[in-house]
Amino acid sequence: MQKPPMPSEDAARASAGAAREAADSALREDAQPHDSLKHAVSVLWSFGKCLGALLPVYLAGYFGFSISLVLLGLMVYTGWKHGRDGKQARLQSALYFVENEQDVTTTRVFRSKRDLPAWVSFPDVEKVEWMNKILQQAWPFIGQYLEKLLVETIAPLIRTTSTHLQTLSFTKVDLGDRAMKVVGVKAYTEHDKRQVILDLYISYAGDVEINAEVKKYFCKAGVKGIQLHGKLRVILEPLIGDIPLVGAITMFFIRRPKLDINWTGLTNLLDIPGLNAISDTMIMDAIASFLVLPNRLTVPLVANLHVAQLRSPLPRGIVRIHLLEAENLATKDNYVKGIISGKSDPYAVLRVGTQIFTSHHVDNNLNPQWREMYEVIVHEVPGQELELEVFDKDPDQDDFLGRLKLDLGIVKKAIILDEWYTLKDAKSGQVHLRLEWLSLLPSAEHLTEVLQRNENITISSKTAYPPSAAILTVYLDRAQDLPFKKGNKDPSPMVQVSVQDTTKESRTVYGTNNPVWEDAFTFFIQDPRKQDIDIQVKDDDRALTLGCLSVPLSRLLSSTELSMDQWFQLEKSGPASRIYMTFLLRLLWLNEEAIPTTPVPPIPGEGDTESEVSPGATKVTPTSKRPEHTSPDSSFASEGVLRIHLVEAQSLIAKDSLMGGMMKGKSDPYVKIRVGGLAFKSQVIKENLNPVWNELYEVILTQLPGQEVEFELYDKDIDQDDFLGRVKVSLRELISAQFNDQWYTLNDVKSGRLHLVMEWLPKVSVATRLEQILHYNSQQSYLNKTFPSAAMLFVYVERAHGLPLKKSGKEPKAGAELSIKNVSYRTKVCTRSTSPHWDEAFHFLIRDPREDTLIVKLSHSWGQALGALVFPVRELLVEKDLLLDRWFNLDGAMPESQILLRAEVKLLDCKLAQCSDGTDGAEEVCHVIPSGEAAAAANHEFRHRNVHAQGGEDAGASGNAQVKLSIAYSSEENRLVITIHACRNLPSYSKDSPDTYVTFILQPDKNRNTKKKTSVKKKNSKPEFNERFDFDISLVDAKKRHIELSVKNSVSFMSREKEILGKLHIDLNQLDLKTGVTQWYDLLDETN
Repeated sequence: MQKPPMPSEDAARASAGAAREAADSALREDAQPHDSLKHAVSVLWSFGKCLGALLPVYLAGYFGFSISLVLLGLMVYTGWKHGRDGKQARLQSALYFVENEQDVTTTRVFRSKRDLPAWVSFPDVEKVEWMNKILQQAWPFIGQYLEKLLVETIAPLIRTTSTHLQTLSFTKVDLGDRAMKVVGVKAYTEHDKRQVILDLYISYAGDVEINAEVKKYFCKAGVKGIQLHGKLRVILEPLIGDIPLVGAITMFFIRRPKLDINWTGLTNLLDIPGLNAISDTMIMDAIASFLVLPNRLTVPLVANLHVAQLRSPLPRGIVRIHLLEAENLATKDNYVKGIISGKSDPYAVLRVGTQIFTSHHVDNNLNPQWREMYEVIVHEVPGQELELEVFDKDPDQDDFLGRLKLDLGIVKKAIILDEWYTLKDAKSGQVHLRLEWLSLLPSAEHLTEVLQRNENITISSKTAYPPSAAILTVYLDRAQDLPFKKGNKDPSPMVQVSVQDTTKESRTVYGTNNPVWEDAFTFFIQDPRKQDIDIQVKDDDRALTLGCLSVPLSRLLSSTELSMDQWFQLEKSGPASRIYMTFLLRLLWLNEEAIPTTPVPPIPGEGDTESEVSPGATKVTPTSKRPEHTSPDSSFASEGVLRIHLVEAQSLIAKDSLMGGMMKGKSDPYVKIRVGGLAFKSQVIKENLNPVWNELYEVILTQLPGQEVEFELYDKDIDQDDFLGRVKVSLRELISAQFNDQWYTLNDVKSGRLHLVMEWLPKVSVATRLEQILHYNSQQSYLNKTFPSAAMLFVYVERAHGLPLKKSGKEPKAGAELSIKNVSYRTKVCTRSTSPHWDEAFHFLIRDPREDTLIVKLSHSWGQALGALVFPVRELLVEKDLLLDRWFNLDGAMPESQILLRAEVKLLDCKLAQCSDGTDGAEEVCHVIPSGEAAAAANHEFRHRNVHAQGGEDAGASGNAQVKLSIAYSSEENRLVITIHACRNLPSYSKDSPDTYVTFILQPDKNRNTKKKTSVKKKNSKPEFNERFDFDISLVDAKKRHIELSVKNSVSFMSREKEILGKLHIDLNQLDLKTGVTQWYDLLDETN
């Protein structure tokens, strides 16, 4: 219980409250003058803004300006404000995303998870959080370095360029707290062993602030906030065997990055509508001229490198684009305000990096024919794309008719693509393109053939260029001892390189007569036999020529590898003036013989989600020679089958004790079998020292030395099973003997022996033996419900061809799954290819080659289906040597998709089947075949279930009365089907054969529906009935039933002849009803 406060405590609280009230009143009194001051300043500021807004109107009226000028100024201000606010909002949104990336991403995924298909994954791009952590940690120091660079190096350089900028200084350089992030990295190492290519996905939304001031003019400008997003390719080459292991680092953007700059100060004017687009374009052009293909930033790390060749390497190839035609384009021209629909005047714009081409427009045509050809330089594959846009030509603004994008890496793989492509972002329309990949040959061997082929290319448009036969790359390195200008001044040399009508200029090197340019230029050459290279070295004003040079390209045709790398003496220059240059000529060769065996469909490339291409009709490209047959290893199909029949055991040790050990009990024995790395376990026989298992096991083995078949017997107990003995049999001895039926004494125990029948099954390729093998197998029945195999199927999967690409356009990582019924195997998963190679072998045990089917399913990493093959094994039975070795077409894939495999079936012709056939040598093994009654004699329970008695021709020859039945459950019809085929060796109790019929009851129910009877066969001791009886019951119910069958003689009521000729009891729970059983059953005498 809380105590009441003391009087002293009340007084203290009262005094504290009074003190607080006094302090609050004092604060309010002090705050009143301050609030009044703030209010006054606010009123004055509002008045000033109103005055500032009205001032332009007053001045316009005072000086007599038109009111339209005022309105124009207000519009400009409004546009500037709108653009400024938009940039600020985008920057704030990006900064918020950077700060709350995990929450934002999770929210977006949860909102769109229903839209994400199950196959979405990004396996090629790796996350590099460790790199982002390093950047974040080093970002302040990078800022310090940048500040030092701007203040101490760049600012002095700017001040020296103009007298107006002599007072320029950077007043603030702050990179902010948010570092640049590398969203993902994709590595390529398969192109060249001396280089590593990395694609860095850059994302930067930073709070950078850089302010500059020109004090002379009281001018301030700056940047506050930058967004930059793009894919930066980094090439590490050449790889060298010395520190730092990499000779140089080359960086560039394959496509223009996305840039958004938030300006401050005087540069705020750049946000005015019209100026903002121009300024952003100028900045992007500056970046493109420095860091976007074909421009590269190369940083050498070691000395004596050809930097120009690294900065401008030879192209990967040339793509010749034939813009042929279009059809079903959208209608954009309308008349009478849209009441009358017209057509369009289409033209196409093609872009590959900085290379842009525009076709001529076709008037009033929705199915235009262009027939134009363009050649583009491809610097990087995968990565560079062909972008095509179709427009309707109009006097004011052209209307958009559709677009497509295609990764040029697809063209490189296909060599030739001649396809119709559906235009995206349009209601209708297709474009017909023919794309050819031209390789670069360092030999003039095929020059005549190339020139002849180019003559056959027809070009209808006047604006198109003739086809090229070669490309020329000129590496401009340096010059020495150039002449001085007037007054003995050092020149500022630059170089003009011209081939026919095309001229390109180098950069200018200021104030030296020994300039180093390290520039590179590329030219298309129509006929290298007739063209020259013209070089002019000039001063930066282009008026003074410092030297010239002309080199016929025919000199390159006779040089080694079509290249020249040397000093050239300059003409019209100083006596010692010379220039060092490298010329590389490469022939453009369309290698039709190298067209891949896998036709590459025009699908968007290499993980770029922006690439969107839909091909129309797919044309199958020519295929080169492929192997017609497989080439398996010599050990293929060398495996064999060991059949183990676990029959029975005798005189086992009693391990179970009763009444605390006073009375000896029995044992509950079972057997463990180990062979070839596999293990099997028999069923447990309860309380029996002489158990009968009658179980069958089949094992596929390779003949390796030292292998053994091990049998261990145990007594099943609740806690730990007791050991009852073991037997080991050498596999080598079994293979040598082929067949072995004997009793084995158990080792490591006092008593006990085990009866085993083991056979190394012979493999034959004679189809005529199949019927006899199947007939023998159908007569066998085992307690573990194993059906003997009739054959063995060997499959060798070598390769596939023409597999479809993934949905993303990438080549699949293909794997093959082979299955027969419930047995399946998988190959390895190959690296990305539409023509994977596996070279793997598999084998299956076949119960009936006439019914089993091999199914081969191909998929990408066990996900997206790539095609399937359904092959019935029976097709092998009509082939020579029971094998097929060829290409098979795949279902559910492309028309050209195929798989090369070898399928071979070997029949398992056991000696017991030969014995039942009565062939030569059968007498050697007939005496070891255990009869059903002999096996049953060891166990009263087993003897009572004589359903497992094994018949056959041998049993029939012995004189036992038998009946042949087929018992199966039809899952399709949901019914039990019992067929009575025939009887044989029936006894006769008179001089005539009996009038035979069969009757049976499906127990335990006894009614009209379960009691059946066949027709009567007059005077026949071997009657054939072939009558079918159906029972509409479930499979579960069927297994609970048993059959009581009687074979009877139809006699009159007064006859003294014996009516019952034999009886049979069958427990359906002991049969494999799903598979079905057809066999002869021994009939018991009525007294038994």
